[in-house]
Amino acid sequence: SPQRPTAYPCCVGHEIVGTAVRVGSKVSGGIQIGDRVGVGAQSESCLGRRGDCEECASGQENYCSKKVVGTYNSIHYDGSKSYGGYARYHRVPGHFAIKIPSAIPSADAAPMLCGGATLYSPLKHNGCGPGKRVGIIGVGGLGHFGLLFAKAMGADKVVAISRKMGKKEDSLKMGADLYIATDDEPDWATVNARSLDLIVSTVSSTKMPFNDYLGLLKTGGSFVQVGLPEDGGLFAPVRSLMRRLKLQSSLVGSPNEIREMFQLVSEKGIRPWVQEIPMKDANKAIVDMEDGKARYRYVLVNE
Repeated sequence: SPQRPTAYPCCVGHEIVGTAVRVGSKVSGGIQIGDRVGVGAQSESCLGRRGDCEECASGQENYCSKKVVGTYNSIHYDGSKSYGGYARYHRVPGHFAIKIPSAIPSADAAPMLCGGATLYSPLKHNGCGPGKRVGIIGVGGLGHFGLLFAKAMGADKVVAISRKMGKKEDSLKMGADLYIATDDEPDWATVNARSLDLIVSTVSSTKMPFNDYLGLLKTGGSFVQVGLPEDGGLFAPVRSLMRRLKLQSSLVGSPNEIREMFQLVSEKGIRPWVQEIPMKDANKAIVDMEDGKARYRYVLVNE
């Protein structure tokens, strides 16, 4: 990408699940050889080594003020390169290796390590639970986690928002109480005005009815953007100024948030919608994903 050009040689892949085969002498957290562990999109931060990173000190390593090290195509603090999960082995600083509860299958856990945490984090941060009415824009690899988690966290109302009616049945099965198809329902913005406390948007394009989405929020409501538009920047229109709306961004999840998410998943028996695909078919999986065929996450499996 323009923000981080590929530094070849590069092995891509995050959301990695495997078995610990070697554990360094300074690794804490109880990880032992043979444990099933996972790694998300981040594999290192400064961890407060210099004593002046408030983010790491407060458990927000995913917003480290020094440097967030990506799980691939990045440089670790010791100067070595990070290589991703399209491989037989992966090396990661122990703080960012998360033990996976026995109740969660590996294929379910993998996409939660980044995609799931990316939705869990803003829901938790904004108090999703009883008394909250929550909307999720985009029913896809990210958005479907939002529906599953918001329902499991006890939100009073969960609303799925998409362009077409095609994903209505799936959304209701995931826990949505209401489905809004913005292309197929002319009056959706008026009918549902000021009906939500929180919206999490997973859309990766600026071509969305932003003002109308903000109109769905009650006064003082929050709009969180987690999708990363590649066709320009989003902005705060006048409507957000008129009703004290809060516009937020959110980036993946911290190690502790991932652990909390796994605890919720274990307790509530949450099952993401995944399809396992052999690693040898990775290229086809990527093409199918780009064509919108995923329902809703592909999980690559090493043989």
